[in-house]
Amino acid sequence: MIRVAYLVSHGLVITLAQGQVFNIPPRSEGAFTYVQPENITILGGYGHSPAVLPSPTATGSDAWGAAFARAKAFVAKLTLEEKADMVTGQFGPCVGNIVAIPRLGFHGLCLQDGPMTIRQADYVSVFSAGVTAASSWDRHILYERGFAMGQEFRAKGAHIALSPVAGPLGRSAYSGRNWEGFAADPYLTGVAMELTIKGHQDAGVQATPKHFIGNEQETQRYPSLSPNLTATDVVQEAISSNIDDRTMHELYLWPFANAVRAGAASVMCSYQRVNGSYACQNSKAINGLLKGELGFQGYVMSDWGATHSGASSIQSGLDMDMPGGIGPYGSRPDLGSFFGGNLTQAVRNSTIQESRVDDMIVRIMTPYYWLGQDRDFPTVDPSSADLNMFSPRSTWLREFNLTGPSSRDVRANHGKLIRRHAAEATILLKNKKNALPLKAPKSIAVFGNDAGEVLTGPFNMVDYEFGTLAAGGGSGTGRFSYLISPLAAITARAKRDNALVQHWQDNTLISTSNVTTLWNPNPPDVCLVFLKTWATEGIDRETLGFGYNGSKVVESVARFCNNTIVISHSSGINDIPFASHPNVTAILAAHYPGQESGNSIVDVLYGDVNPSGRLPYTIARNGSDYNAPITTAVLTSGKDDWQSWFTEKLEIDYRYFDAKNISVLYEFGFGLSYTTFNISNIKAAPLVQCISPAAKALPIQPGGNPALWEEIYSVTVDVTNSGPVAGAAVPQLYVTFPDTAPAGTPPKQLRGFDKVFLAPRESRAVRFALMRRDMSYWDVVSQQWLIPHGEFVINVGFSSRDIIKTTTITPTQDSPAVGIGRYME
Repeated sequence: MIRVAYLVSHGLVITLAQGQVFNIPPRSEGAFTYVQPENITILGGYGHSPAVLPSPTATGSDAWGAAFARAKAFVAKLTLEEKADMVTGQFGPCVGNIVAIPRLGFHGLCLQDGPMTIRQADYVSVFSAGVTAASSWDRHILYERGFAMGQEFRAKGAHIALSPVAGPLGRSAYSGRNWEGFAADPYLTGVAMELTIKGHQDAGVQATPKHFIGNEQETQRYPSLSPNLTATDVVQEAISSNIDDRTMHELYLWPFANAVRAGAASVMCSYQRVNGSYACQNSKAINGLLKGELGFQGYVMSDWGATHSGASSIQSGLDMDMPGGIGPYGSRPDLGSFFGGNLTQAVRNSTIQESRVDDMIVRIMTPYYWLGQDRDFPTVDPSSADLNMFSPRSTWLREFNLTGPSSRDVRANHGKLIRRHAAEATILLKNKKNALPLKAPKSIAVFGNDAGEVLTGPFNMVDYEFGTLAAGGGSGTGRFSYLISPLAAITARAKRDNALVQHWQDNTLISTSNVTTLWNPNPPDVCLVFLKTWATEGIDRETLGFGYNGSKVVESVARFCNNTIVISHSSGINDIPFASHPNVTAILAAHYPGQESGNSIVDVLYGDVNPSGRLPYTIARNGSDYNAPITTAVLTSGKDDWQSWFTEKLEIDYRYFDAKNISVLYEFGFGLSYTTFNISNIKAAPLVQCISPAAKALPIQPGGNPALWEEIYSVTVDVTNSGPVAGAAVPQLYVTFPDTAPAGTPPKQLRGFDKVFLAPRESRAVRFALMRRDMSYWDVVSQQWLIPHGEFVINVGFSSRDIIKTTTITPTQDSPAVGIGRYME
C-alpha cells in the first residue's frame, strides 16, 4: 500500500493499473492511497498556462497601413461609452451585432454563421462542408469556394463571416464538429485555411478562423451551471485541453499561422479551457502565441458565451465579446455583459487602461477599412432578422434600422460550382472489377433512407430519419433553398437510358427483410445503397458506425445483389465492416456535399466526373484502433475535474498509425480513380546555399517570423496518366525527419500536395516547395523552430502509405542546432 501526497503547480494526471484516473488540477495539494505503487504512472509537465501580459498593441501590417491610420483616427473621436459599444455584442438582426454610431458615419457590424453557408438567411447557397472541400485536395477549389461564400455574405449585408474552422483539427475521430473543419493534419488544414480566408476577404468579407485553440471535443465544452443559469454560478468548469508546448506549435497552432499570414481580420477563441485557463482569457494563447509569436494584427472575438470575465479577459487579449449577454452561450442580454457598462467602469477606476480599449477598437476597425466596408457596403437583409432563431426581435435591447430589399437572392450561378466541387471531392474507396463508372444500366435499385427527399424542411438543426443528408447540425449548418436528392438525380439520369429505377428507403425494413421482393423476378443490374452519419455541434459522436443500421442495410442488400455500390454522406470517419464483402463492388465517400448532392454523385457514378477526392483522415480497420479518445465523463464532482490530457502528443491520425505500425483499412490521402497514374524522376535541390538550424531573427509579421516561410528546397517529380481515361492525380509529399530530431517526431509528415489534371498518357512536371517551417520542429528549450542536423527523406506518392519515389537531402548547416533531441515536452 502507498499513500501518494502531492503539492503541484502545473497539474498532474495519475493513471492506476485498473484504469482509474486521478486528475490533479493546478495549484492543489492533497493525498490518496493505493496498494500497488509499482503500477502508478505519473504524466504531466503541462496543464498550467502562464500569464503573458500586457496584451500586445497592434502596429499595423504593411498591407493594412493606410487602414490602420484611419482606424486610429476613428478611435480618437469616440466617447468612452461608444468605445464600450464597439467591443460589446448586442442582440439584433444578425447572429452577432456591433451597433452603429451614426454621428461618425459608422453603420455597425453584422456577424453571421458559418463555415458552410449563411446559416440564418433565405435565398443563399449551401456549399460543401469543410471536410468535403478538403477531400478535393484542390487549391483552386478551396479558394473558389471561399470567394463564392464571401460574395453571398457580402450581398446579404454580413461584414464578418464566422469561417473557416481549424479547431477541431481532428484529434479524435468522434468529435462532433470535425466536419466543419478540414483535415486531421495541420499542413492540409493550413493550406485550406489560407485559401479560404483569401477567398472570403477578396470578396470583401472579413474572415474569422476559429476556434482558437485546442477545441477538440464538444462534451463539457461549456461549464456546468447552477439552476439559476448564470455564468457566475459554476458547478464544474469546462473541459481543459492540456497540451504540451511542442504539440501546441506543431499541430494545433500550425494552421492558425497560415490563417494569420493570409491576413485574417479576426480570430474566434474557443469555449473550453487550455491548460487550465479558459481559452478566451488565456493570455499565453492570445497574447503570447497569437498576437505575439504570430504577429496577429486583427481582433480576437469570443465564441458565443465563451467570455467568463471582464477585465481579466480584456487584459488577456480578448477584443470583442459576443454575443454580449452573460447567461449560457451569452443568451441572456437582460443579465448585462462582462464588457459594456462593466468596461466603462473598469476604465474609470483604472482597472483597465483606456489605451488597451483603444487598441481593441483599432484592431476591429483596421480590417473594416482595409476591405472597404465603409464604402457602399450592402445593408443587412431584413429577412435575416425574421429568420434569426438565436436572437429574435423579442430579445433586442437596442434599435436596428433595417433598410434595403428583403429576401435578396444572392445565389448567382453558385449551384453549378457547388455541384462540381462536391463531385471532385467524392472519394472512391473501392472499385472491384471496374464496377464504376456505370455503363448505362437498364435496371437500378436504390436503397437507404439517405437516398430520397428530406421530409422535415430545409434547415438541418436536428437529425432526421428520412431524406438525404448534405450538411451537419449546429451553427455550421444551412437553410437549403433547394436540395437535389440522389434518388431524384438518379431517376433523371436513368431516363436517358430508358432505365427502370426502383427504390426502398425504410432502413428498418431493408435490414430485416428479403430485399428481392423489390425486384422479382429479375435482379437489377446495380444496387445503390445510400448511408448517412449525422454529426452536430454540442454533441460528440457515440459511435463510428453509420446511422440507422446502415451497415445492416448493406449486408441485407449485398446478400442478394452481386453488384452493390455503397455511397455515404457522413461527417467523417466511419467503421466499414462490409469493405471486403465480395458483392460490395464499389464504395464512395461523399461527406456533406451541399445543395447539389444528388447531381454531384450522379456525375461520379456515370463517369461524367472521374473521382479525384482523397481522404483527409485515416479509416482504421476497427474503431478501437484510434487513439486520443474523447473525455466523456468524470466520476468526481470537483469544480476542475474535467481534464483532457493530450498525451498522444504529435501522434494523431496517420502519424499515430505509422508510429505504431498499425494496419489500416484506407490510409490518409487514399483515393481511387477510373484511370491510373505514375510518378517518376524525383529531384530535390536547395534554393539557398547554407541553411542554418535556426531562422534569422527578422521582425515579426502576420504569420510569425517571415524567415520561416522562405522556400529552402525545391522537389520535382513527373506525374503521368498511365490509363485510358482523363483524370486528376493528387501527388503528395511527406517528409521523414533525421534521427537527430527529438523523440516523438512522426515517421512521416505531409509537407506538400498538388492536383494535376492529365489526359490519357499525358505527363507533367510537378514542383513542391519546402519552406523552412516544413523542415523544422519546435524546440521547447530554445523556444524557436529548428532544422535538425542530418539526412531528411523526401517521400512522394499517392497517399501516406503509397509512396512511389523517395530521395534524400542533407541541408548544409553553418552551426549545430541548439537543444536538439533534449525534451519532448
